[in-house]
Amino acid sequence: MSGPEKKVENSIKKYLDKLGAYYLKVHGSMYQPAGTPDILACVNGRFIGIEVKRPGGGTVSALQKSKLNKIENAGGVAIVARSVEDVSTVLKRRNVI
Repeated sequence: MSGPEKKVENSIKKYLDKLGAYYLKVHGSMYQPAGTPDILACVNGRFIGIEVKRPGGGTVSALQKSKLNKIENAGGVAIVARSVEDVSTVLKRRNVI
């Protein structure tokens, strides 16, 4: 990942740092399930999965949607983020922060 998507990812990580969240940047490899969100986090005791896409584009694959749905069904919060504001908005709306 490079360019605009990487910038969004970096801004999200800085935001999570400010919240005092634990997070892990997932680097796709053969050692983890395909479709795992780009960032896995714990914010105020809530599990968060964030799939990062470039602003104005990027498509969420069927496999990624499936993983995000599993997170939601398990009680976590799944976010497709094209900006740090997307993350902030969802976390506020879902009463995580």
